[in-house]
Parts: sequence; structure tokens; C-alpha cells
Amino acid sequence: MAEHQLSFAASEVKSSLPDSPVDLTSIVGPNLRRLRTRRGHSLERLAKLSGVSRAMLGQIETGKSVPTINVLWKISTALGVPFATLLAVQEAHGTVVLSRDHAKVLTSADGKFSSRALFPFDSGRRVEFYELRLAAQHWEQADAHPPGTRENLVVAQGTVEIIAGQGPPCTVREGDAILFEADVPHSYRNLSSGEAVMYLVMTYVETVG
Repeated sequence: MAEHQLSFAASEVKSSLPDSPVDLTSIVGPNLRRLRTRRGHSLERLAKLSGVSRAMLGQIETGKSVPTINVLWKISTALGVPFATLLAVQEAHGTVVLSRDHAKVLTSADGKFSSRALFPFDSGRRVEFYELRLAAQHWEQADAHPPGTRENLVVAQGTVEIIAGQGPPCTVREGDAILFEADVPHSYRNLSSGEAVMYLVMTYVETVG
């Protein structure tokens, strides 16, 4: 498992949207500062809670860099907020078309795991919808999400092994779906020789802002 652990070096911090008109650095930084100060956390305190270095948190808050998806999950869990809260913009109204070309896509440090939001990043959400892509034979580990979080996932392409907490490995094939409690460490392993594609609905117990 050690080979899959992430070290939070500055070189791992990146935006996967260099050509997007949406500047994630200007969104994540203010949101992080607002949520951190609202909870009365110093950078040092949040660093201890999240396992993300104080230096990296400072870079994120000042808009100097955008973290990988793994770092964002650690921060959101430490703050006790849904993942999307860190990327929230103005609330969407009416019909919203989410262009693939301008999608918010976050990746792991090695680029072998990506998550594309299929919903507007606005506030007050208890349900989030993502497209996940996993490189051939790649194993991605995820930290525990806030208490009560559940993941409902369907595999659209490939075969994926999922382990939640101390539970047994579950093999989910193309067309199969799985529902599991995600408030424990869990992992996704692509058993296929090609890329695996999954669609994930994540549900939180309550809205946290």
C-alpha cells in the first residue's frame, strides 16, 4: 500500500484545467480561508487535522496553486464539509448545461485517476455527481469522508475492485452498480487492461457550509 500513499510536495499541486475560463485558484483559496476561519482553525491546526502541510494550505489560500483531488478530499474531510463546498461558486438557477470542454476536472498526483464534476459547484448540496476515470491496472486509495457519507457507483466501462473499510473486496463489472458507506478508508482498483469509467453519486448526511 505504501507505494500509493501521497506526499504533499508543492510539485504535486496543479490545476488540470490550464485552458479553462474557470480559474480554480481564485475559487478554492477564498473558500478555504472562509471555511477555516469560520471554524476557528489556524493554518497549523488545519494542517494537523488534515495531514496537509501548513505551507501547502497557505499556497492554496493565497491562490498560488490548486491541490490535487487527493489533497482536496483531505481538507474537506478535516473541515467537515462536502467536497464541492471548497469549489462552490454562485448558486445555479434554471437549466444549466455543463460543457465537457469547460468541465472542472481534478486529478491525482500521478494523473492516473480523475474526477469530473457533473453538477454545478454551488452551496448547500447534499448530493454530488461525478465521472471517475481510472487508468489501466491502477489502484487508487481514498481517505474516509465525513460521517454518514455514502457512495453509489456504477461502472460504465471496465471492471473495478472496490474495498470499503475492513469489508471484503467487491468486483464491479461493466453495467454493475455498488452502494457503500464511504466514511471509512476505501479504494478502487482497475482490473482491466484499459481505462475504467465510473459514475458516482455521493450523498452526505447533511448540508454543511
